[in-house]
Amino acid sequence: MAQEKSIMRIALYGTRFNEEFVPDVKALLKRIEEEGSQLKVHAEFIRELHSHGIELPTHVTFSGYDDLKDQVDVLLSIGGDGTFLNTLTLVRDSGIPVLGINTGRLGFLAYVSAERIQSSLDLLFAEKFSTKNRSLLQVHTSVPLFGETNYALNEVAVHKKDSSSMVIIHMEVDGKYLTSYWADGLIISTPTGSTGYNLSCGGPIVAPNTECLIITPKAPHNLTVRPLVLKDDVVLKMRVECRDDQFLLSLDSRSHTCESDMEITISKANFPMKIIRPEGSSFFRTMRRKLKWGADIRN
Repeated sequence: MAQEKSIMRIALYGTRFNEEFVPDVKALLKRIEEEGSQLKVHAEFIRELHSHGIELPTHVTFSGYDDLKDQVDVLLSIGGDGTFLNTLTLVRDSGIPVLGINTGRLGFLAYVSAERIQSSLDLLFAEKFSTKNRSLLQVHTSVPLFGETNYALNEVAVHKKDSSSMVIIHMEVDGKYLTSYWADGLIISTPTGSTGYNLSCGGPIVAPNTECLIITPKAPHNLTVRPLVLKDDVVLKMRVECRDDQFLLSLDSRSHTCESDMEITISKANFPMKIIRPEGSSFFRTMRRKLKWGADIRN
C-alpha cells in the first residue's frame, strides 16, 4: 500500500515587491494550493499581495513567533536578503527552516531566483532538501533594547551617529583587553554575514560552516588595525565613547540609539537558524554565481 503523502504546513512572509514579480508570486501560491498545503500568511504581506490584485488560497493569518512555533514546517521568505534577515524575529528558536525566494537584487540568503521557484518547490515538496544550521549572535546591553529578539544572523554593528566625529570602541575578549578602535564604527559578523556589511568594509569571506566570528572596523583611524577572526566561543564586551554622547547599535537591519559608555556583551546564541538548501546547491556555487567568480573567457 502506498504511503499517504503528508501535508506540509507552510508560512509565507514577505515585503514589497515590484510588479514584474506578480506572475511568479501567483504561480507560487497556485502551486502551494495544488499541493494541498496548510498555509499561513503574514498579516502585513497579505496587504502587499492585495495591493497587486493577488488573490490568496485558503489561509490563516499570522503576525509573530507565537503563531508559528510548533505549527509550521517551513517558512518561505519572499524578498531580498533584508526580508530574509527579518524572518529571524519570527522563527527565533522554533527550529522552523527558512527558504529564501529572491525578488531583490544580489540574494546571498534569498538565493532562489524567480526562474528557479518551480524547480525549488519540486524539491521542497519531494523533501529533497537539506537544512543548514547558521550560527547567531546574541546581544546583551546594560539597558535592554531589543527585548526577546536580541539576536543577529549577519552581524552586530556599532555606528557613529549624525556626526563626522569618530567613535572609540573599547573591546575585551573573554575579559582580556583587546584594543580601542578609533573608527566610524565596528562590525562583529558571523560567517553568514561575512558576505554582507563585513565584506563591503574589507573583511574576509568565510565559509558558513566555519565556527568563528569576525571583527571588522569601519574606516579605522589607525590603518594597521585590520579585521580579526576569532573562534565563536568567546565573549566580547564593548564600551563605546562618542563626542555626541550617542551612537547606533544595530542587529542586522534593526537598530537603536544608545548612550555613550553603555556596556554591550556579544556571544554566540545557544541555538542556530535553519536555512533550507535544495539538492545540488552549495555555498561555493552561490559565490561563483553571485560574485561572478571565474567570469573570464579563460575559464
